[in-house]
Amino acid sequence: MLRPRIIPCLLIQDGGLVKTVRFKEPKYVGDPINAVKIFNEKEADELIVLDIDATVQGREPDYRRIAHLASECRMPLCYGGGIRTAEQAQKIISLGVEKVAISSAAIDNPNLISEIAREIGRQSVVVVLDVKQRLLTRHYDVWTRNGTRNSKRDVFEVAAEVEKLGAGEIVINSIDNDGRMKGYDISLALKLRQSVRIPITILGGAGSLTDIGKVIEACGVVGVAAGSLFVFKGTYRAVLISYPDTSQKDELIHSALRSAK
Repeated sequence: MLRPRIIPCLLIQDGGLVKTVRFKEPKYVGDPINAVKIFNEKEADELIVLDIDATVQGREPDYRRIAHLASECRMPLCYGGGIRTAEQAQKIISLGVEKVAISSAAIDNPNLISEIAREIGRQSVVVVLDVKQRLLTRHYDVWTRNGTRNSKRDVFEVAAEVEKLGAGEIVINSIDNDGRMKGYDISLALKLRQSVRIPITILGGAGSLTDIGKVIEACGVVGVAAGSLFVFKGTYRAVLISYPDTSQKDELIHSALRSAK
């Protein structure tokens, strides 16, 4: 039976684990491998790891790092950053990663989605859409290159396109809410949930487990990802890797799904 997934999202920059606010002000929060080991112990549902500089710098994926992460990770792993060809995606999957994520490359070259899906299977292709809300409107544009370039394309139009091209999952990431820990954009999440048939994951804004519950209550069986919530603690954002224990997670999900009914 399908159920909601609660997913830590880790950002890598210069080999270290960082957290951003609105895609800026990266703060170093530790070693990615140590974080993976902690999430193993806490039995996280899944893990997303994104190299946020690879595409901007024109680098290939760091296969040695990916292999190290995959060898340590005991949960499904999704890796993104620098993937521009189906061959690169296949190599990453061969290292023990379950899913590959593409973002800017999917907008620059939409056919890449189909090429990767044919190579590794649709279920392993994740498209990350980084979005900003247009000023004084309810329209959202997809941004690329780590939130520095506006594609000027509507997120729901792009979501429908990537689904048709063969994406197996969409991660919708709110640049406006990134790192602010003031809650998700529920309206955006719900509209996306209603506009595509493939699995979606919502990212950007979690400040508490209650925020995660609100997404599940509104959208049902989706992935809910968070960064700051799982690496910071308290008003002063002290670094502390955390994740709800099994009973806490189960109660959160069951309560949210009951409320949804």
